[in-house]
Amino acid sequence: MLSVEKVLDEWNCAPQQRHETIDEFVSDSAIGRRYLLGRNEHSTAVMQTIEIDSVIDDFAETGVEWNGKPVLKTEEVPGNAIIVNCSMCTGPVSAGRRLEDLETAITIPLADLCSYLPGRFRIPEFVRLTREEVTNNLSAWINMSEAFADDESRRTLDDLLYFRLTGDYRSMQLYSVRPQDQYFETFLGLSEGDVFVDAGGYDGDTTEQICKRYPRYKHVYLFEPSAKNLAKAHSRLQRFGDITFIGEGLSDQKGILSFNADAGSACAVDKDGSCQIQVTTLDERVEEKVTFIKMDLEGWELHALRGARQHILEDRPSLAIAVYHQAADFRKTFEYVTALCSDYRVYLRHYTEGWSETVMYFVPANKEIV
Repeated sequence: MLSVEKVLDEWNCAPQQRHETIDEFVSDSAIGRRYLLGRNEHSTAVMQTIEIDSVIDDFAETGVEWNGKPVLKTEEVPGNAIIVNCSMCTGPVSAGRRLEDLETAITIPLADLCSYLPGRFRIPEFVRLTREEVTNNLSAWINMSEAFADDESRRTLDDLLYFRLTGDYRSMQLYSVRPQDQYFETFLGLSEGDVFVDAGGYDGDTTEQICKRYPRYKHVYLFEPSAKNLAKAHSRLQRFGDITFIGEGLSDQKGILSFNADAGSACAVDKDGSCQIQVTTLDERVEEKVTFIKMDLEGWELHALRGARQHILEDRPSLAIAVYHQAADFRKTFEYVTALCSDYRVYLRHYTEGWSETVMYFVPANKEIV
């Protein structure tokens, strides 16, 4: 098994080798054969540097354009194409495998392009921030890894770190997209009579799983500040009882914050947001003892945890906290919760092939099921 230190050393010492396929991609001979997989900020960055011919997106409607380029499906790509895989968030491994089925096409991971020609193609922002965070706080990352409750957590951290330090999705071959398992690991010891907090309830998908998996739950408090998302949650969960829908965000104090309300599941507190939302604290809003808190607040989790301080100290709930939005979220979430309650056992699990959907779990020792 790798360690945080070894992962960092391997990244720092990676040899630079000649990459003939990249030489071909950037040469004039590749004009008419350059393709990018994925419509995202990484593709945009490449397109700002070199002229490409088309973008591949199997989920796009037929005939659409993006950034002035036609969007094709994988089966429409010609056999002599040179394709840069810019998928990073959810399914880069599966995307790479689909490209490999184009037997005569050439596929280049974006990580290879950026490492081979760093002066021309910039690394993804999440890679840059991870390098900065881990380099500046290495001892804290090592301490966190050593404190995890099981080897799977340490292995998950090592794999994620290698990916987040390099952008090379090939390190994520052992992972899959499995949202059905997120927040419901067996070691949590969830049971009948639990009181759940779904912070960042979106359209009610997690609460629906709670209601189905634990039909004798006592109560669920669903927080979702987006009116559109909350309406969807009401509709989705109308057949279930004992759910309190709260159209506010969670933070470390009551107030009003700017919010991006038009991003679906990625709605988030944003200083440039299109609207304002009311926020509260969990300690202020919920008086009942809670036994499980899930948070996925698009990077606002630490603020909400500070606003749940009394519940954590007094109730000792199990916690499932999203830590993937920024590299520092891993370290800061771990440090905040364990400073409050040093007896929590801490686990890390990951639910996609890319950088998204990493959850850190905190489980009271007397509740844990191994």
